[in-house]
Amino acid sequence: MKNVGMKPESYRIAEAQAILYAPPHCIELLRQGNTEKGDALKTGRIAGILAAKRTDELIPLCHPLPIYRAEVEYELHENFVEILTTVETIGPTGVEMEALTAASIAGLTLYDMLKPHCEPEDLVLDQCKLLMKKGGKSHFKRTLRQPVSAAVIVLSDTVASSKKPDTAGKSVLDTLTEAGFSPIHYQILPDESEQLKDLVLELSKSYACIITVGGTGIGTRDITVDTLEPLLERKLDGLMEAARAFGQRRTPYAAMSRGVAGFIDRSLVMTLPGSRGGASESMAALLPAIVHIFDVCRDLPHPGGYE
Repeated sequence: MKNVGMKPESYRIAEAQAILYAPPHCIELLRQGNTEKGDALKTGRIAGILAAKRTDELIPLCHPLPIYRAEVEYELHENFVEILTTVETIGPTGVEMEALTAASIAGLTLYDMLKPHCEPEDLVLDQCKLLMKKGGKSHFKRTLRQPVSAAVIVLSDTVASSKKPDTAGKSVLDTLTEAGFSPIHYQILPDESEQLKDLVLELSKSYACIITVGGTGIGTRDITVDTLEPLLERKLDGLMEAARAFGQRRTPYAAMSRGVAGFIDRSLVMTLPGSRGGASESMAALLPAIVHIFDVCRDLPHPGGYE
């Protein structure tokens, strides 16, 4: 089963279709709700909804999801019935299979209830297909349309003194590279306020996105937030709120992060935790929003990017 634990939850919807071909007199029985076994359309609707809710039990590698809405509707034609399903959730993965399963099971239920009224070859369940899906990476992009410059600054006394390797900053660097940021400046500093302040102010003249890694905790040497928060001209508190909420579901220590985000001149500045887990979780939560800022908010002139 695919690991979706690091994917942010989002609103997701999927629509699917199946077609059941049947003789005209069977279509009329559906319209009247008068098959030998009762009202087939109503029964098929309940069967489809139940199938959507239990897809993970029917298809081995599907993830269980909370189903917030499942609908089954019909369009009756002369010699076929079109089965249309809609499924919605808020989750880390989509509901395409739930919508397809609902359409299939609803169609099979109609098939079962019509088979006493015609020959087997007269019933054909066909064209089970996905019509639409929305949400997740297909809707909330995680890659830029055009390259945007970025800088990653690692704040750590121990890393700066070569006592341990940097893993958190490298994970952020890898994520930005995959998202299409270029060029990317990477630098390691000790936890020194003046050095950080001077570097960020200098980089803000030529880099569109500046991400610091480390120094967001409550230790006496955690100076990143105290240094950069006064420099922010326009805060984006929602970014760090989203990162902390995402991390809190994975570790209770996320609540200790004091990270902030906002603009210094025309550069977006974000302060991420110094642990590899905290940094990677923050990027998983924030990347769609970051990409949206640079792809859509075109009233912001982005140095190193585009107008």
